Amino acid sequence: MTVASIFNLGALLVTLAAAFGYFNHRWLKLPHTVGLIIIALAVSVVVLVTDAAFPLLALKTTVRAMVTNIDFGDTLMKALLSFLLFAGALHVDLDALLSRRWVITTMATVGIVLSTFIIAGLMYVSFQAFGLAISFMYCLVFGALISPTDPVAVTGILKYVKVPESLEAKIAGESLFNDGVGVVLFTVLVAMASGGEEAVTVTGAVELFVTEALGGVTLGLVAGYAAYRAMRAIDEHSLEVLITIALVMGTYALASRFHMSGPLAVVVAGLFIGNHGKRFAMSKTTCHHIDTFWSLVDEVLNSLLFVAIGFEVIAITITGQVVGVAVIAIPVVLLARFIAVSLPITVLGLSQEFTAGAIPVLTWGGLRGGISVALALALPPSPEKPVILAATYGVVVFSIVVQGLTVERVVRATVR
Repeated sequence: MTVASIFNLGALLVTLAAAFGYFNHRWLKLPHTVGLIIIALAVSVVVLVTDAAFPLLALKTTVRAMVTNIDFGDTLMKALLSFLLFAGALHVDLDALLSRRWVITTMATVGIVLSTFIIAGLMYVSFQAFGLAISFMYCLVFGALISPTDPVAVTGILKYVKVPESLEAKIAGESLFNDGVGVVLFTVLVAMASGGEEAVTVTGAVELFVTEALGGVTLGLVAGYAAYRAMRAIDEHSLEVLITIALVMGTYALASRFHMSGPLAVVVAGLFIGNHGKRFAMSKTTCHHIDTFWSLVDEVLNSLLFVAIGFEVIAITITGQVVGVAVIAIPVVLLARFIAVSLPITVLGLSQEFTAGAIPVLTWGGLRGGISVALALALPPSPEKPVILAATYGVVVFSIVVQGLTVERVVRATVR
């Protein structure tokens, strides 16, 4: 795409996000991100119906070409995600995370692996029942990309939902860290599915995990400390905001260059600056400006992301089989989430207390979002890809719209 085309596409996306946001604020009055995706989905349905009624207009083809031009995988994973994760981590209380480190770590590691295998087994049976020849390895790939809760979707909903502090810390903390594990697991399984089991050895998988996960955490600490030292030496809020921008972009670029986990790196850097940096390196004026700037970045990029998710339905080939699989995938993913949450909490509950209602809230509040869609779109071309993409999209839309709108009711009904 030319620079002019990119600008025009960006201008259209921003204009639609502003128009949809205005409509939602004035009339629908839903949580901002939920309202945006619902309106975008409604517009997409109108496009599909109009195209079916008036095929000569070729409306679907035109809009699909526009949507396809949005390289969702690269746009999210390389452009938006670093800013969104940093903005989310910047406002997380590190002490609250550390006090709940065992449950967060367990759910973000053991929980993800357990969920991946449960989903794979159930979806393999479901695919066979619908006459779809999807191998078990690709079912594992689907399990890996759909198991991690999405930090962007989760933090977006938590702004509007009142959740007890202890549960909010668990939900937010898990969502910030489990995508790193999920992406590593996804990468290994895709290599095995597309190249055969000999393509990745156990040693290779361990090396990949160490490089991606531990390398990302280390890079985030080093980069965060360097930014902290620079900010501590000055008191100029405009320059310090610029330093945080450089921290995000530079850290993510270095992580990509050296095959480390960019998401984990920017999350760690954000936690460092948002806690240690605010306490010891910033004046009150600088804290105010940084919080205001990153809150605005978070809102704007979230708006663009969820409008784009809403329009992605036009790019999916819809058949009866695909719709059936997408519908089946929703309860399968919820069941796997329930088991992956229940087991760690039950075991850890032998030595520590948990808030009443923790399991249902963590199960229903574990939203999926753009990261899962981006990973599905990043799959190499194969007969399995369209089916996996459709199932992913069905789960993500249900998660954001239905779970996002009802999670507060679940909290009120179960937390005492």
